[in-house]
Amino acid sequence: MAAIMRMPEVLANATEAIIAKWLIAEGASFTIGQPMAEVETEKALVEVPAESDGILGKYLAQNGAHVQVGAPIAILLNVGEGQAEIDKLLAEAGADIPAPVVGAPTPIAETSTPAPAAPVIAPAPVAAPVQTNTGGRLFASPLARRLAKESGINPASIQGTGPDGRIVRRDVQAAIAGGVKPAAAVVAAPIIPAGSFTDIPHSGMRKAIARRLTESKTTVPHFYLNAPVLADEMLKFRTSFNEWAPKKVSVTDLIVKTVAAAFSDVPAANVIWTDTALRQFSDVDVAVAVATDKGLVTPVIRGINHMSLIQLNAAATEIIDRARTGRLKQNEIEGGTFSVTNLGMYGTDEFSAILNPPQSAILAVGAAKQKPVVIDGQIVVRSVINFTMSVDHRAIDGALAAQWLAAFVKRFENPFWLAL
Repeated sequence: MAAIMRMPEVLANATEAIIAKWLIAEGASFTIGQPMAEVETEKALVEVPAESDGILGKYLAQNGAHVQVGAPIAILLNVGEGQAEIDKLLAEAGADIPAPVVGAPTPIAETSTPAPAAPVIAPAPVAAPVQTNTGGRLFASPLARRLAKESGINPASIQGTGPDGRIVRRDVQAAIAGGVKPAAAVVAAPIIPAGSFTDIPHSGMRKAIARRLTESKTTVPHFYLNAPVLADEMLKFRTSFNEWAPKKVSVTDLIVKTVAAAFSDVPAANVIWTDTALRQFSDVDVAVAVATDKGLVTPVIRGINHMSLIQLNAAATEIIDRARTGRLKQNEIEGGTFSVTNLGMYGTDEFSAILNPPQSAILAVGAAKQKPVVIDGQIVVRSVINFTMSVDHRAIDGALAAQWLAAFVKRFENPFWLAL
């Protein structure tokens, strides 16, 4: 019989999601397991599969609709059912079916506009008493004032010869002929209007990032280790490798591969904290931070310890491309014990990253820069990369983190193991 399809909880603890695209047209049939719609969560695009065979009778939420988890999004029919069953189900459901489409908020430009000034009423003219220019108010004929203004001369610097010391035209002309310096120009302060601004509503992804980072920073005890690492040998290796490889590998590929190798040296660090136990992993799954138009996502590359460098490059390229185009699956942003975030490509020298729960550590990568270093008692210039490791102290103690970082540095500075 006809049934209502509701928005599933495709992301743990999510309260709403967006119908990105219906994959089944109204009136079309579907089979169990067939993708019905693409639903956009805070960090991924998820396909919602059919739970049984049937016909999609009517959309209750269109493409682009923001829908609460559990809210109706479609009416599903069995073979032989039609509009009568749809009308009956809608009538029976009644108030249980809210308005299906919740539009996304539209950015509203708000401009702070100063209140209009009160009108200024000019006072009635008052006849001025006859006075001299012996201090106080300055007296000059209108023509003299105009000539002085046009010549850039301060009337106060002119000695008047008119009645009662009044400045007249001949006085200004004499001052001009005598080379009186023009008065300094008075520059009026610029009129700066009140600032304008635009409120850009938070996207679901931005809310998720804010919530998770706040949770991480306030509930997970971070500590930090820093290591300046000589990068010349690894950069030379990359150059030589890319001359022969079918596809060029990136510095990030080499870093991620070295991370996996360091876990083989120090497997005790490949853990995460849970409420009941430390969970230790046999494989190495590493998340790579990817900047997108909507915010930061961290897709997980799994089983790196089983991959060659070329295989890692292919897996990383594919998942990063899908991350930037919003095509990640939900399971691709979950799990992992470790993250790598590289801001060195933007010129950042050194930074500390916030952990991505439930992972236990994240490695922040700075730029490779030429710096003076001491080698065998001699000051030489070498390429140096600053690595900063942020660690969850609940899961990994300081000594264990230091052992892992030392293993990473040793392998990164001596990349010959990559040829084994």
